Amino acid sequence: MSKVRMINGIDAGPAIEFSFDGQDLTAFPGESIASALMRAGIAAHRIGWRRSEPRGYYCGMGLCWECAVQVDGEGVVRGCGYPVKAGMQVKAADGDIE
Repeated sequence: MSKVRMINGIDAGPAIEFSFDGQDLTAFPGESIASALMRAGIAAHRIGWRRSEPRGYYCGMGLCWECAVQVDGEGVVRGCGYPVKAGMQVKAADGDIE
């Protein structure tokens, strides 16, 4: 499940299941969407329409919008600051975010 080392002795809590573009993934309580995607080895959250290049986690502060994703029922959100919820359906945001 994890491509990132977990620190021994720290209980991350029970895994939360969610999906990204139809792929079932897991996260931990309090983990951001961007963090869970990176841990799963998913670097691209969307494809920009201007250059058709993959876009993903960049600033980590919610300023650049490169980590934008589409959350079912919520619209487009910044993945770096939005916590994963059980059963959440996340999709790649389409095109550039203005």
